[in-house]
Amino acid sequence: MRANFIFSEVWIGLRRNLTMTIAVIITVAVGMAMLGVGLMINTQVGMMKTFWYDKVEISVFLCSKDSAMPACKGKGATPAQVETLKGEIQGIQGVKDVIFENQTEAYKNFQQSFGSNQALVQAARAEDMPESFRVKLHDPDNYQPVIQALTGKTGVAQVINHKDLIGKFFEMLDTLRWAAVIVAIVLVLAAALLIGNTVRLSAYNRRRETGIMRLVGASNLYIQLPFVMEGVIAGLVGGVVAAVMLIVTKVFIFEALSKYLGTSTALGWDSVASVISATMVIGVFICVLASFVTLRRYLRV
Repeated sequence: MRANFIFSEVWIGLRRNLTMTIAVIITVAVGMAMLGVGLMINTQVGMMKTFWYDKVEISVFLCSKDSAMPACKGKGATPAQVETLKGEIQGIQGVKDVIFENQTEAYKNFQQSFGSNQALVQAARAEDMPESFRVKLHDPDNYQPVIQALTGKTGVAQVINHKDLIGKFFEMLDTLRWAAVIVAIVLVLAAALLIGNTVRLSAYNRRRETGIMRLVGASNLYIQLPFVMEGVIAGLVGGVVAAVMLIVTKVFIFEALSKYLGTSTALGWDSVASVISATMVIGVFICVLASFVTLRRYLRV
């Protein structure tokens, strides 16, 4: 009997404030979807950092006969200089491994990297590729000693830290992630305000019923429960809509990105499921919290 009464009151409240309820559902859905996208981007950035930072290395390009680099002065590195440089690099503290890449190997790597641009591959020759050392570090963040020790050395044309090349890309992704989270927080606050207004209107419309229930000795929880259930239903429906939006985002955006980023850094469906679960819990919690706070203020129970 009591359950039937509570559900009937919930249905009456939703029907009377249908426009406000739809507004709450849409706002919760968009807010939770934006929050979910922010969490998905955060997970994707973390996976990419773990994958790429493990592969971060320093490239020490050597002088060739036709090099235009000022440090080379038109002279190529001799075999003796190459061996001396290798020994010096291996002796630098923090260096994990040193790999020498000759012109043939450099050209093969160039073909693999730019295979989609056949005109560029055909225009290049193995003789155009500079020889280099690929230096792996124990700590990719501690690259300054290696850069300082090798810059200006005889036979060295240029020293490039790969982390500098990908650092700006990760900074852009971090900015995008925080922008999505900030927008989501604003929308969540807007949803909380809408929920509060909806509950207040519903409580005002049923003030006679609540007054009678207080007179007959109904508990505060029993009086508040129908209003809280309205918020829970709105939060659940909004969470389901947000889940659909997140699945669509995964399929059409993150799946497309994985073609360029590689399958090893692709965002998995387990991560998406975790994000969906978290956003639905957060959405329902916010709706319940907003309902309780509003009722404590506008209902004298």
